Amino acid sequence: MPDFKSFPLPDTAEGLTEAEILTWHVKPGDTVELNQIIVEIETAKAAVELPCPWAGVVVELLVRPGQTVDVGAPIITIDVDPGGAAAPSTPAADAGTNGSGGSGGSGKIGEEMPGGRIATLVGYGPRTTTAKRRPRNDIRSTAALVAEEAARAATPAPAAVPAAVPAPIVVPDTPAALLDPQPGGQVPLAKPPVRKLAKELGIDLRSLIGSGPGGVITREDITQAASADAPAASSAAPAVAGYDAASRERRVVIKGVRKATAQAMVDSAFTAPHVTEFLTVDVTPMMELRARLKNHPQFRDVKLTPLVFAAKAVCLAARRTPDVNATWDAQAGEIVYKEYVHLGIAAATPRGLVVPKVRDADRMSLRELALALEELTATARDGKTTPAAMIGGTITITNVGVFGVDTGTPIINPGESAILAFGAIRDMPWVVDGQVVPRKVCQLALSFDHRVVDGQQGSQFLADIGALLADPGVAMTY
Repeated sequence: MPDFKSFPLPDTAEGLTEAEILTWHVKPGDTVELNQIIVEIETAKAAVELPCPWAGVVVELLVRPGQTVDVGAPIITIDVDPGGAAAPSTPAADAGTNGSGGSGGSGKIGEEMPGGRIATLVGYGPRTTTAKRRPRNDIRSTAALVAEEAARAATPAPAAVPAAVPAPIVVPDTPAALLDPQPGGQVPLAKPPVRKLAKELGIDLRSLIGSGPGGVITREDITQAASADAPAASSAAPAVAGYDAASRERRVVIKGVRKATAQAMVDSAFTAPHVTEFLTVDVTPMMELRARLKNHPQFRDVKLTPLVFAAKAVCLAARRTPDVNATWDAQAGEIVYKEYVHLGIAAATPRGLVVPKVRDADRMSLRELALALEELTATARDGKTTPAAMIGGTITITNVGVFGVDTGTPIINPGESAILAFGAIRDMPWVVDGQVVPRKVCQLALSFDHRVVDGQQGSQFLADIGALLADPGVAMTY
């Protein structure tokens, strides 16, 4: 008999309580291997790909893309013994053993540990003793569709299946658990690429009648609906989710990275007393050094941006002012001074603002730092930054200059004591040896936590950064 196991949503980073299902990479009936990527989720920190903890056949997808589920709630059912060799079990029973009980220890991926915990790529799974499945919004389960399909297939059957042989599971081509409900309980049939196109064009699938076999919505249906002269299937349905035609406003649910960022900024702004200081710097020598190094064999294959020099300056200056690299621990009543620099780089991504960290940036050479920043930026832009890469920072740089902005008053990241805004580098008139000449000039802004950093310390740190950018040779004295 089949052996069904339900995979509960794991906690991919410490403290997470929920996540949104972004994309399923499998559908009912697919054969999956151990550790095969089956779904992409978005937490409050990043988009994460989850591997399958077992090998088997997908029975049912329990959550639709776009739904937010609690950690510990089942998201997929896998038949781990499609051949029928194992003893029967139920999803409910499995849900109680997949992520509950047991002590520590190590095991191979997919193995059941003492206490019933399953080793996965993201830990041993959350405890499921109190987890409850979220409402399904009246969506018919795949099991129900399987039963309907099996009943239709059994009608013209010439002979009955012997009782001793388990009936084969018939899985429809379209995973019903992925479909949005239509009025009256119907679901719009459309393949994932078509659904993606509809989302990009702002077309509500529920407003269309599919022209494909069995009422399946095709790409042609979507493009026709998007054209100006396409007849609307339902005038009451808005073209864009959350759009109110009367008020000309669009509402978007606050969730994921945006929700986490907003809460973090509010907590920081109303907890740490912010002080912001500004400094205008002639960075012409730094830009000249950059031009020389780009032709150096060691840097020919490296993207050497001004941000790299700013990052190096922050790491060097933090040695002389360790207070800016400290943390205020209110619970313990202590200031924690860090003997390492985990440098955060604020990055704007399609999912919102994220701040991945360069670990031990103070120990890196200029070339190593440039490579680390290039990789960090590319990963963030692709939305692949892991939750682990965004925790444990000690100080942050926000490069507002890439947007052509001179400077700003940045908000300190929670758990840190300082953040530097690095502004745009512009050609400006500057006085050199009593003469006004054109120079490369940028503005710096440093926000710091006045509980940890006094005005003298903050000013000294900002002046040191400015001196290093104005004359990179000063680094020889540090």
